Amino acid sequence: MSVLSVPRCLTALGAVGVLTLTLTGTATAAPPGIPSESTARAQLAALTVAADGSMAGYDRDLFPHWSNQGNNCNTREVVLKRDGSGVTSGSDCYPDTGSWYSPYDGATWYQASDVDIDHVVPLAEAWRTGAARWTTSKRQAFANDLDSPQLIAVTDNVNQEKGDDGPEEWQPPRTAYRCTYAKMWISVKHEYRLTATGAEKSALSGMLDRC
Repeated sequence: MSVLSVPRCLTALGAVGVLTLTLTGTATAAPPGIPSESTARAQLAALTVAADGSMAGYDRDLFPHWSNQGNNCNTREVVLKRDGSGVTSGSDCYPDTGSWYSPYDGATWYQASDVDIDHVVPLAEAWRTGAARWTTSKRQAFANDLDSPQLIAVTDNVNQEKGDDGPEEWQPPRTAYRCTYAKMWISVKHEYRLTATGAEKSALSGMLDRC
């Protein structure tokens, strides 16, 4: 239960008070570097089409993540502060209070433990589309990238449902966000020169049509 003594997930269920809390908890923060639709379409066209590579040898530990970002904060905590509203924390940097609006599903949360930091392009997806050949330092940079639209705070179980699926298999349940999600995915793949399957590119193109 949160410090506000409200249900774990607040959604518009017809109660005016609940609706008000949900809207006031919505954060304005967003991952940096989300391209325009036209830029995303150009980047999508430039992605190399190739079948997914092998998952042989993959381990999440090969992508060291939640690195120290200074001031006792790791990457996860930096994103929680960036994407949250009214976030306060102690000397250990872990949020004590705040609210987090998950654009994937439209839910608002009042405990940091209810929020995951999603790698928009999952680590396993990166591995099978080019990252298997990277150095550990490059994989670490990818897993902690605060300068591109690669990290975002979202509902934990929605992130877990996504797993390491690509957009041809999983898209945000909140359809209004699918355009933005596609632009984020494309931007990250383009920046890191990761490949894409034909089905993936087709799904992304369809998502951009929602823009």
